[in-house]
Amino acid sequence: MPSDWTVFAELCPVAPAWTVPWARVEAEFDWIRRLRGVPQDAVHHAEGDVATHTRMAAEALAAMPAWRALPEPERVRLFATVLLHDVAKPDCTRTDSDGRITAHGHSRRGDLAVRRILWELDAPRPWREHVAALVRHHQVPFWALERPDLEQIVLRVSLLASNRDLALLADADITGRVCGDRDEVLENVELFRAFCDELGVLDRPWPFASDHARFQYFRTPGRDPRYAAFDDTRLTMTVLSGLPGAGKDTWAAAHAGDRPVISLDAIRTRLGVKPTDGQRAVAAAAHEEAREHLRARRDFVWNATNISRQHRDLCIGLGAAYHARVEIVALEVPPATLRHQNAGRDAVVPPAVIDRLIGKWESPDVTEAHVVVPG
Repeated sequence: MPSDWTVFAELCPVAPAWTVPWARVEAEFDWIRRLRGVPQDAVHHAEGDVATHTRMAAEALAAMPAWRALPEPERVRLFATVLLHDVAKPDCTRTDSDGRITAHGHSRRGDLAVRRILWELDAPRPWREHVAALVRHHQVPFWALERPDLEQIVLRVSLLASNRDLALLADADITGRVCGDRDEVLENVELFRAFCDELGVLDRPWPFASDHARFQYFRTPGRDPRYAAFDDTRLTMTVLSGLPGAGKDTWAAAHAGDRPVISLDAIRTRLGVKPTDGQRAVAAAAHEEAREHLRARRDFVWNATNISRQHRDLCIGLGAAYHARVEIVALEVPPATLRHQNAGRDAVVPPAVIDRLIGKWESPDVTEAHVVVPG
């Protein structure tokens, strides 16, 4: 396995030849080798397996004047993205009863896989999340104008990554394949660029009037992003998010002060529920505690793993209904530290459970809360 994320800079094509060192790329990354032999739909991918497509997409990116003109750190980051954009296809590829090959869900699964790969390579969090956001949305420019939620997607990408990078990735993706509708799809990518440019978010983030305006926009379908929502928050709900062993209890002890803390570990102990058991009763008890604080308009801390956006939204949605200002503290540590700290806990979470949770980990972002604090 590569020692760390700087390997992408070592492999990134450079002038004057701009050659992709594919043999070295395959030798370096086991997740690239997993793409060999993974079949694709011959209509849209007549070039062959996923590994062949990924190589062709990387070569297409390296040939683009717009990519070559980027500052070197941005070139490296986008090169890493094109190598990772189809990383989840081995887990998502299916052949239906009619012999058609599909890879439904590989963009979202790719986001999760990229986060784990780059976390294990010790990539900086903003760099990692930029790449993960591009992989999650990499198919959007192909069919952008058919999506009713396009505005919300491009505003999200503008905050987490770059729509310029997303369009370049889409160009490389479609150029690096053999398909009959390539020219049509490239035209769609240009329309996507024009849409982002007209909104003013092609190469910069959308300027929300306030963090509350941003919070309400991403929670309210159809809302105008220009609307400066009145801040009617009444308390602050601090939601901790992190894998077991990431330091949530330590953070709460150091920073909660006199605020009450809802601790799922404490509730599990009180109810006699193991981490490997069903957690419905634990969650119900936590939500009831939260309602008491929300009704009293009392600031409090919610200490739970909350590693998926779906689980966080259960907490955040409850808080929003009571006009809470939502702060997420996103805690993470390197893999070896995580496992060491988990082993030192009073209630050790089994390694198999840790691995399963890592596979579901979605790092919190600013589209979910009023503020996200890295920790």
